[in-house]
Amino acid sequence: MALLNFLGAIQQVTGSCYLIETYDKKNILLECGMQQGGDTNNNDNDNDNDNDNAPRSAFSFNPEHIDAVVISHAHIDHSGMLPRLVSEGFRGPIYATDATCELMELMLLDSAHIQEKDAEWENRWRARRGKKAIKPLYVSKDAERVLKQRRAVDYETPTEIMPGVKVSFHDAGHIIGSAVVKLEFTEPNDSVRTLVFSGDLGSTCSPLMKSPTILKHADVLLLESTYGDRDHRCNEDTLDELAQILQKAHEDGGNVMIPAFSVGRTQDILFHLGRFYQEGRLPQHTVYLDSPMAIRANDIYYRHRDDFDQENRAMLIKHDIHNVEDWLPILKLTPSPQESMAINNVKSGAIIVAGSGMCNGGRIIHHFKHNLWRTDCHIIFTGFQARGTNGRAIVDGAKTVRVFKEDIMVGAQVHTLGGFSAHAGQSQLIEWASHFENRPELHLIHGELDKMEILQSEFKKRLDWDANIPELGDRIAL
Repeated sequence: MALLNFLGAIQQVTGSCYLIETYDKKNILLECGMQQGGDTNNNDNDNDNDNDNAPRSAFSFNPEHIDAVVISHAHIDHSGMLPRLVSEGFRGPIYATDATCELMELMLLDSAHIQEKDAEWENRWRARRGKKAIKPLYVSKDAERVLKQRRAVDYETPTEIMPGVKVSFHDAGHIIGSAVVKLEFTEPNDSVRTLVFSGDLGSTCSPLMKSPTILKHADVLLLESTYGDRDHRCNEDTLDELAQILQKAHEDGGNVMIPAFSVGRTQDILFHLGRFYQEGRLPQHTVYLDSPMAIRANDIYYRHRDDFDQENRAMLIKHDIHNVEDWLPILKLTPSPQESMAINNVKSGAIIVAGSGMCNGGRIIHHFKHNLWRTDCHIIFTGFQARGTNGRAIVDGAKTVRVFKEDIMVGAQVHTLGGFSAHAGQSQLIEWASHFENRPELHLIHGELDKMEILQSEFKKRLDWDANIPELGDRIAL
């Protein structure tokens, strides 16, 4: 009998990780995500802890004993600890869709670079204070080793990853390459047990992605619950609100900052801004894409445009659009540090789309120093902000945020547009799960506890279906 261990994204949104032990003592790691936000991702402090990143560096299992890894999609909170896993001895295959394998190269190498640079910067500060140096969580050579262990699998193609275990990936509609994961375990008596993991389910708000694939059978279902407490506003209402914000920013004479996840959210935002431009509804003179990762991700997205939503793919074909610059001609790409810094000279009429999406790193925090304190500027949040991040602090009304050990006043007008979320809302989650004909054992993961409890209540109210909220470290039989 296979056993499932809940090791990450349990009563919180990031750090997705689940360990499966098969009946013949093989170990499969489903997801290997990095925890983002909170104390474990914050070296910007003045305490005397000489190993600030230790809590997020340790696994609760021996990586050398993992036989295979399965990844639902490339976002760092689902794949970002793979280099650390490899550095500690994992040598097996890593299964994911073709687009996810491409995006992992982009994201993991970038993440390793950030780990190295953050440690270098932190250690200069520590040296001045006589503190012991820290080591990066992992380095570029660890990420490069991960790439050699990738195994690409097509959607809807059952693949044996070890004797008695098959995996298949089904479009989750979240980002390009994202998947609902189905794992089938054949027991010695030839009975088959099926685990379905929703991954991050997409919403109808993403213009480029298809709707999540409907599955109808599982024995155990792991369901994300990021927005288990609410439904998103309909897309056109959200777009109208965005257009109004951009017009107000134009009238105020300042810039617009949009912190965005480089893979997924950025491509959606640029598509919508392109639509505004084509319709004559974009008053700003320049849209800056200030994210080397997002620039490269754009290319991967458009290489995989056959996986786009059919209606919008047809529109792009009709207008002979082959890349985002064709769609949004006022887009300016700023891959180099020098080009990024030049944006600081632009005082009005610019939209700055930059990572990271939760404002705990990336180029967006550099733009905070020049724009966040200005009352004529606007900041638009288009995605979930985890507890402990600068983004969450701003959304919750913080008067200042700490950036590079300096307190920056939040003077800009703050807007949150939940309708841009790439995660399904409450009703979508329940509707998607309702298609399972045999009412599988349901576990809610990847969500904050208060939101999980609301979703749990709604499952009981609408479908008379009992949903479990696991604790970290819980172990169940499949």
